[in-house]
Amino acid sequence: MTTHKVWNTYHLDIQKFIISKVKNNTIADDLLQDTFLKIHTKLHTLKEDRKLKSWCFSIARNSILNYWRANNKTVEIASFESETTSEINTNKHTEEDCLRKILGNLPKKYRTPLFLSDIKGLKQQEVADQLNQTLSTTKSQIQRARKLIAQGFMDCCGFVMNEDGNLVGEIQDKEDCKVCN
Repeated sequence: MTTHKVWNTYHLDIQKFIISKVKNNTIADDLLQDTFLKIHTKLHTLKEDRKLKSWCFSIARNSILNYWRANNKTVEIASFESETTSEINTNKHTEEDCLRKILGNLPKKYRTPLFLSDIKGLKQQEVADQLNQTLSTTKSQIQRARKLIAQGFMDCCGFVMNEDGNLVGEIQDKEDCKVCN
């Protein structure tokens, strides 16, 4: 596939994606140009054509992250990547699929306090009171649950922890995922 064909096929989707993240058309145009320059120079390195769309969106996502870093804007990478992967292709395997499986595999003693704290929004003391345990036990269980979730992503899809302690990587195809398969 040529860069021209990639442009004709995906540029509008990638442009909408970038605009949704930076909320500025001028910056989005610059990032789109940067993205397609990278696509043009690296297209020959893509080994599997069926991964073209997700590869292009990954380049766009990295361009956005680089823009934010260069402009000293804070970025919650794990949240951003989770959001963007589902936008790229809702019919594909997503981080949400893995997260559901990982959460389902968590021991109940970790899953329950994490759910009450991070999903229902209870304060950790309220969680401890509700579970009839000490605050330090509750804090430990929540932290352990978060670590197990991160480890689950590293195990299932090959994510890695960067120097800032954020999970980074690309979601595997469902057949390659060790958790969802």
